This record gives sequence, C-alpha cells and structure tokens, in this order.
Amino acid sequence: MSSFFYRSERIGKNGIPFTLWKVRTLKEGTDKTSSFAQDDQYTRFGRFLRKTKIDELPQIICLLRGQISLVGPRAEEARSIRVLPNDIKQKLLSVKPGLTSLASVHFFNEEEILKQVADPAALYWKEIKPTKILLDMFYIQNRCFILDLAIIWMTFKRVVGSFL
Repeated sequence: MSSFFYRSERIGKNGIPFTLWKVRTLKEGTDKTSSFAQDDQYTRFGRFLRKTKIDELPQIICLLRGQISLVGPRAEEARSIRVLPNDIKQKLLSVKPGLTSLASVHFFNEEEILKQVADPAALYWKEIKPTKILLDMFYIQNRCFILDLAIIWMTFKRVVGSFL
C-alpha cells in the first residue's frame, strides 16, 4: 500500500535542507515533483488535489516549524538550485521559502499550460522557470507587508476559483 504523503528534501534559507511534505498525487515510481505528469500517472484524486492545491496542505507543518514562511520563493530541490547562477542562488537562499509566491499565483495552472505543448520541458526551462526566477527576485527586492497581503489575497482567489 502506498503512502498518502510523500516527502521531498528541499533547500531553505541559507542553503539549509529540510523535508517538505505533500499529499501524494502521482503513482509510485513517478517523479512526484513533476509538472510534466501524464494522465495515467495520477492517483485516483491526484489531478483534483493538484488543481485545488490541497496537496500542499501538509506544508503547514514546515510553516509551524519555521522552515518556510507564508510568502516567499517556493522551496526548490538541491538539483534545481545547483544549476542556478551563483548570484541568483545566493539571493533566493537569502530568504525563507514560502508556502505561496508571486510565481505560484502567476503560474497557478502551470500543468495545464504544459499539457498544451509538444515539449513541456523545453517550455518550462525556456519560459516558465526564467519568469518564476524574475518574479521571485522581484519579490525579494520589494518584499513588505502590503506585498505579502496582496500575494495571500491573490492565492486565496485562485484557490477558491479552482473549486468553481
């Protein structure tokens, strides 16, 4: 029997690794962090859990432990951090990762975008990932209480809209 949760080692503030928990949305043997999943790779309710972001709820544990904040750049795996230029890596790791971010709001339906192209990996690495990095850098340079409130509000609207 497969586990209801899966864990992923992520890199937090100052490069400190931590375990991030999510609800399992993909079948055993599938890259659990993949935005490139095929229809047959989802668990019975996996697509719904991802669309509504319910799979992200266990991350509240990381929030309560102080490993992440409510708003900030999303926590990345070490393999994703390693490929970034040092100046960008240093800036991204200077703040706690967040449960939500400008990039998360902007690419709320990322999987749907990627499903529409023949080469989703190429689109992701050429357009989506660079845009996410720009949004994260903008957030880091301009972070303040009002911006956090705006991101939280936009996230709330997107999540509620995903149920409609």
